[in-house]
Amino acid sequence: MAEAGTLQDAFIDELKDTYDGEKQITKALPKMAKTATTPKLRAAFETHLRETEGQIKRLERVFNLMDEKPKGKHCDGLAGIIEEGKNVMGEDFDETTMDACLIASAQRVEHYEMAAYGTLIAWAKAMGLEDAADLLQQNLDEEKATDEKLTALAEGGINQEAADAARPDEDEEEEEEEVVAARPTARGAAKRASR
Repeated sequence: MAEAGTLQDAFIDELKDTYDGEKQITKALPKMAKTATTPKLRAAFETHLRETEGQIKRLERVFNLMDEKPKGKHCDGLAGIIEEGKNVMGEDFDETTMDACLIASAQRVEHYEMAAYGTLIAWAKAMGLEDAADLLQQNLDEEKATDEKLTALAEGGINQEAADAARPDEDEEEEEEEVVAARPTARGAAKRASR
């Protein structure tokens, strides 16, 4: 009978999964940056690519702390999320809608990563691996900051521009209603003339 795995085994397995996921992200981010039309969104993807490269180095340091060779194990979860993002990039959306969808895809990645890092940190602390926990916390902090930047870009105009582009007729109708409301009515003109 095989010996049952320990929390350390699970930790190393999760570390390998996360390592592979980060490597997958370094391949996806340049494509997302190229597809983005908003300069700030493109810059956010480019910045996060550099951060992700640093996160990979930190993960390699954690492997070294564990006396393990840095090695990935295919991360099916992130592969699926990245594949969904690729599918979105293949859609024929207007520019602002594409940017809104890129943000949504990127945030799915960030939330997946935040969950993975949260688990790794908790396990590292439980096993007394404070140096590993500190390195992983730096990665988690960067993932959270990226998620917040993406939210700020979405809420700072990209989502609204995409929504406005989806309803151009409504904008024209509102303008017409405002013009009609501003016109003097025959009754109003008659009242003013009788004064």
